[in-house]
Amino acid sequence: MLQDTLLFAAPGNLPVALIAALFGLIVGSFLNVVIHRVPKMMQRESDNYVAEESGLPLPHTDRYNLMLPHSNCTACGHRITAMENIPLVSYLLLRGKCSACRAPISVRYPLVELLTGALSAVLVWHFGSGWTGLATLVFAWLLIAMTFIDADTQMLPDDLTFPLLWAGLLVNINGTFVPLQDAVIGAAAGYLALWSVYWAFKLATGKEGMGYGDFKLLAALGAWLGWTMLPTIILLSSLVGAVVGIGLIVFARRGRDKPIPFGPYLAAAGLIALLYRAPLSQLTLGLAS
Repeated sequence: MLQDTLLFAAPGNLPVALIAALFGLIVGSFLNVVIHRVPKMMQRESDNYVAEESGLPLPHTDRYNLMLPHSNCTACGHRITAMENIPLVSYLLLRGKCSACRAPISVRYPLVELLTGALSAVLVWHFGSGWTGLATLVFAWLLIAMTFIDADTQMLPDDLTFPLLWAGLLVNINGTFVPLQDAVIGAAAGYLALWSVYWAFKLATGKEGMGYGDFKLLAALGAWLGWTMLPTIILLSSLVGAVVGIGLIVFARRGRDKPIPFGPYLAAAGLIALLYRAPLSQLTLGLAS
């Protein structure tokens, strides 16, 4: 009975939200592995494919996935022990340095853990810890991984965008967030919206303004939130992207010709739209009228 109470707690339950935050810290630690390794796994697969097609020996034959090899210090190769891999705590105890060579550990690792823990708590507080709340956690965790991968590599892996899209359609079979019809139309419209922008920009300038991963990510957001939220998501992501882009150019002296990934802004807009669907829809309709 206690287990059922904890699993299906209603929104606004502080103890369960705190449990979600702690669990989110652990998931955030795993997301750091996903963010670091998935692009490398893609590159290794591509290298092996090219070599195989060319009749050359495969350049990568060792096992490399999300589980193996074990995590190591990128500077000295020291294997990270279990005690050195406790979310947040280990970073603080080690003072942000490798225990073997004292090389600095990127502050982004604890930040990803903090972000994942905080978002997990907010979503469980808002949606409860039933199946709807658990679905939103999966939604957020995938978006966090894609945000940082896109920021690092300007890529949104199909291994993440497609599961997010299919999960959105499955979640909405019974209309969890929107009717299934709206979810299907949202997936199609989301893809076609940015696909159309991509080709219009390319025909006008001869340049590519965004990648195909952005189409797939917006399709996934449409599958979760329905087609009616797409204008809001596009507006929000464009506004945030414009503000951040101008800030990078002015304050960080980032060159205007250097590409800025759009995926993180889509992800942020998707999370905001998930939490505030009704008022944002009304606001967008009011602006349009």
